Order: sequence, then structure tokens, then C-alpha cells
Amino acid sequence: MRNIVVTGGSRGLGLAIASTLAARGDRVIAVARAETAELQAAAKAIKRSRKGALHFRSYDLADLHGIGVFIGGLRKEFGALYGLVNNAGLGTHGMLSMMRDEDIEKLVRLNTVAPVILAKYVLRSMMVEKAGRIVNVASIVASTGYSGLSAYAATKASLIGFTRSLAREVGPLGITVNAVAPGFVDTEMTRELGEEDRERIKRRSALKRLGGPEDIASAVKYLLSDEAKNITGITLTVDAGCTA
Repeated sequence: MRNIVVTGGSRGLGLAIASTLAARGDRVIAVARAETAELQAAAKAIKRSRKGALHFRSYDLADLHGIGVFIGGLRKEFGALYGLVNNAGLGTHGMLSMMRDEDIEKLVRLNTVAPVILAKYVLRSMMVEKAGRIVNVASIVASTGYSGLSAYAATKASLIGFTRSLAREVGPLGITVNAVAPGFVDTEMTRELGEEDRERIKRRSALKRLGGPEDIASAVKYLLSDEAKNITGITLTVDAGCTA
């Protein structure tokens, strides 16, 4: 059973990813600040299925300096880490000229710096095993842009550059690094946009609908699978044809 760490795994997109991987037979460690009722229910369902496993471990990724110790603890408890899904992030939106400096800094720390440091420490386990998969959850706004999401888009664009360079760095060790770029997915984050904006996004997409968390989870599952062993350094867009 392979150990896979999924950050932001207690709800929404992260929970969909964690549940999908566990249902496939992986041992998933869902990392978030607090456990949710939804995560507890999903873990019980996975346990009943007798396939994989879904565990929760609490950590606040704003504490950058403690990440190394936290990952070390996971390795001691569960063994070698095969996969990392950098999903946790803030979806802070607002006109850049009106955003508080501290909010911009918080956004960058959680969306960019934390995934880089997480990858650093998880990679140490992967390098010993000469195998592993990293998937970074980016966004289509990294390339398309969206009014009110300039700071957020900057953090997601940085993840794509990080993905490409790290893929070349660790490829000789048999480790793949890829990104998934969701479009506007039907989650709490997009519900904050308002119904009018959501309908506009649907009309712009080729399939005339929003994707769901399960669509992103399926893409992540594929990139973590043996079938994707020769895919690295790419960004897989899942957006119902919004960027077609």
C-alpha cells in the first residue's frame, strides 16, 4: 500500500482527491488544520471497503519552519512516502490595489512557499526509494488571468514553473512531478463568485458546465498511477473546455 500525502484534504477538492486515492487502494494521509465531519465519514467508508486507508493528521502549513519535523513524523509513523499532492491553498480574491499587504504575503506563503518546502522534505523519502510522484494543484488563471485574482494567479503560475524545473531535477531518480490546472470547479471557492459570474463561466466553456471535484481527483489519480510513469513536467488542464 503506497503512502500519499494530500494537503488541504479535509474538505472540498482535497477531500475528493484523498477519497479517490484511498478508494483505489492507497494509504492517504489527509493534512489540514482541523478534521471535518465529511472527512470522518469518508474515512469510515474507506475502512468498510477494505481497500485503501484514509488518515487525518493535523498541521497548519502557515508554520513553514515546522514542516520538516512534521514530514519526518509522518515517515516514522507510516513509512516511505510515495506521493505528495500539494492541494492546500487560499483562494483570496480582490483588486490588487485594495488588498492588504499581509493578505498578499499570507497568500504567497501558503500557495507557493509551503508547497515548495513540503516537496523538499517529501523528496528526501522518495530519493531513498528512487520512486515517487508529486502533483501540484495549480489553476487555469495562471495562464488565462481573471479580474480580482491577480495575486492568486501569481501563486499558481509559480507552481507551474516549479513543476517543470523540479521534474528535470528529480527525473533521473525515477520521480515524476506534474501539475493539474483546474478550471472553475463547483466548490465553495467558486460559489463565492455569485450566480451571475458562475453562469458566465459556464457559457464560456466548451461543455457549458462547471467541472466537479471528482474530475480533478480523477486527473490526480491518473498522474499518480503506474500508467503515467513516463509523464512528467506537464500541466494537465481540467476545465470543461473553458480554455479550448
